[in-house]
Amino acid sequence: MLQILAIIAAVLAIAIAIILVLAMTKPDSFSVRRTALVSAPAEKIFPLISNFHQWTSWSPWENRDPAMKRSYSGAESGNGAVYAWEGNKNVGSGRMEILDATSPSKIVIKLDFFKPFEGHNTAEFNFVPERDASTTNIIWVMHGPAPLMSRIMQVFMNLDKMIGRDFEAGLANLKRLVEK
Repeated sequence: MLQILAIIAAVLAIAIAIILVLAMTKPDSFSVRRTALVSAPAEKIFPLISNFHQWTSWSPWENRDPAMKRSYSGAESGNGAVYAWEGNKNVGSGRMEILDATSPSKIVIKLDFFKPFEGHNTAEFNFVPERDASTTNIIWVMHGPAPLMSRIMQVFMNLDKMIGRDFEAGLANLKRLVEK
């Protein structure tokens, strides 16, 4: 019986070592980027992102917890606007603050997650006019550090696909909203 336990412990130690080695090969930062071409000028899209009160109309996370608690502080929109949330396991809790809102070309957001996993990242929205400025290419990027726990998770899941899927849904919602 002791021999079986020793074999199980050795196999478990080897598995953990392999996972740690694989995690150490992952980069110590991450970036997720998605784009959407929208038939609207940037001036029409910009306020939907620079005003956190408008996120309920397009954000892919807003409907995942009907009982989610939201709070707004700071400026009404643009630089200094703050949005915090606390919800179920699907949305967790966190806080966003707009650090830069250069209308109508760029928004930079400090994004802090507290639950289910702590993370401190930056989200950016860039609005690039196309053709005669009646069409806008929206570029949504999130980037930040990837501490060891994040890199261990990346051994088992693809962050780009997981987060990217939500970005694609949000961009599609924005597109529908401004093109109607």
